[in-house]
Amino acid sequence: MNQIPKPIHIINVPLDLGASRRGTDAGPSAFRVAGLGRQIRQMGYEISNETDVPVPAMETRKTSDTKTRFKAEILEVCEELAGHTVAALEAHEWPLVIGGDHSIAMGTVSGVSAYLAKSDQKLGLIWFDAHGDMNLPDSTPSGNIHGMPLSHLLGYGDKDLSSIHGAHPAVYPENVALVGIRDIDQKERDFINASGVTAFTMRDIDQLGMSEVARQALEIVNDGTAGFHVSFDLDGCDPDVIPGTGTTVPGGVSFREAHLLLEECAADGRILSLEVVELNPFLDHANISAERAVTLIQSALGRSIL
Repeated sequence: MNQIPKPIHIINVPLDLGASRRGTDAGPSAFRVAGLGRQIRQMGYEISNETDVPVPAMETRKTSDTKTRFKAEILEVCEELAGHTVAALEAHEWPLVIGGDHSIAMGTVSGVSAYLAKSDQKLGLIWFDAHGDMNLPDSTPSGNIHGMPLSHLLGYGDKDLSSIHGAHPAVYPENVALVGIRDIDQKERDFINASGVTAFTMRDIDQLGMSEVARQALEIVNDGTAGFHVSFDLDGCDPDVIPGTGTTVPGGVSFREAHLLLEECAADGRILSLEVVELNPFLDHANISAERAVTLIQSALGRSIL
C-alpha cells in the first residue's frame, strides 16, 4: 500500500447551483452514509479535520444571468473553498473535497495552485469526466457553470471566475489531461482542440487501454510541476457503474478501469489532492454510487488488492 504520508482533511461542498438538475447538494451526506470517514480510517489514516462549506439553497435565490447562472453565489463558495484548501495544505494536510457539482473545482484547483505559487511551483491536473467542462460564458448552451470550470481554470472566460484566490491561470494546458470524455458540445470541441490540453477520449481508452492512458496522463501532469490534483467527476464512469449522477452518458469507463487510473495516481506518489463531484443520491439506487465512489477514493489513497 502506497499511503499518503499526511492526515486527510475532508472538505464538503454541497453545491448544486452550477447544474440544471437538483440533488448534488446531497452528495456529501450520501458519502457520510456510505461510511467514507470510517473506510479511510480503516486504511490507517488520520482524518485531522472535516470542514463543511456553507452553500445557499437554490430555492432562496433567483438569477437573471443566462450566461453564468448563480455566478455570485458560486464565486463566493469557490473563494471560501480555495481558502480552506490553502489552509489545509499549509497545515500539512491532504485535501479531499466532496461535492457538489463540478463548478466547485474552480475553488479546489485555484486553492492548490495558489498554495504552490507561493513557492513558484506549478500544478498538474487530471480531469476525469464524460464532458470537457470547457464551455465559455459566450458559447454555453445552458448557462450552467458546471460545464465551464476547466476553461476558467485555464484562464479563459469570466474574469472573476478565472482568477479565484488570485490564481490566473490556475493550470497550464500542457499540464492538463482530460480522461474519459465522450460528450462534447460543438463549440467546446473546437476550443478543446485549440487549447493545448491533452484529451484521452473513450476511443483512446478503448484503443490504448487505461494502463497506458494513465501512464501518459501522469507524464503530462508531472512535467515541470510540483505534483497533480485529480478532479474526478463520477459521470466519467459508465452509468451501469455509477447510476447516481445527473448527466449520465452511456459507454463510459468501467469500474475496474476507474480503479486502475486512481491506483496508478496513488502509486505515482505525487498526487496532492482529490475531489469527487456530481453524485446525485436522488437518482441513485440504494446509495450504491456513493458506496462505489468510496472504494474509488480508497484506491486514490493507496489501497491495493494485495
